[in-house]
Amino acid sequence: MKKLAIYFSIIIVLFGALYVINQQSAKAKNGKYANNVYGIAPDKLNPETVKQLDDPNYQNIILPADLDKKLNNKENFFLYYFASTCPHCKRTTPVLAPMAKEMGVDIKQFNLEEFKDGWDKYGIQFTPTLIYYKGGKEVERMEGGLAGAGEQGYSQDDYKQFLLKYKSQ
Repeated sequence: MKKLAIYFSIIIVLFGALYVINQQSAKAKNGKYANNVYGIAPDKLNPETVKQLDDPNYQNIILPADLDKKLNNKENFFLYYFASTCPHCKRTTPVLAPMAKEMGVDIKQFNLEEFKDGWDKYGIQFTPTLIYYKGGKEVERMEGGLAGAGEQGYSQDDYKQFLLKYKSQ
């Protein structure tokens, strides 16, 4: 009977040790990004999104529930739909985000790579897409990013004019 109790105690200690090791491993895996702007464990995020977690141009993220709340509250706001894997977004965001900050315009960012149901839910066909909402309703949108060499797209001045047009509304 004593031997059985000893074996049982050893098994319990081993399971306890495995639990502690597993918890520490999970903490190490998630590291400094455990409490990120998405509220999603880093190992569940797209690797391209993880790369943007420290980028100052991608810090104004809005989550689906918060976006729905703004729309339902009939607020006026700018929203930038992007995908962390989109090359056009990667070219546009580093220009648009600082421009908006300099102009004192708050542009919320919605990552369609992480919240894929947003494509259909919000009627997005291309990334990036910048939309101005007034009273919770879409007023105007800019679909596509900055023009690249030999590509169609918008200029920095196009974005600036769009922001100025609705900034004070």
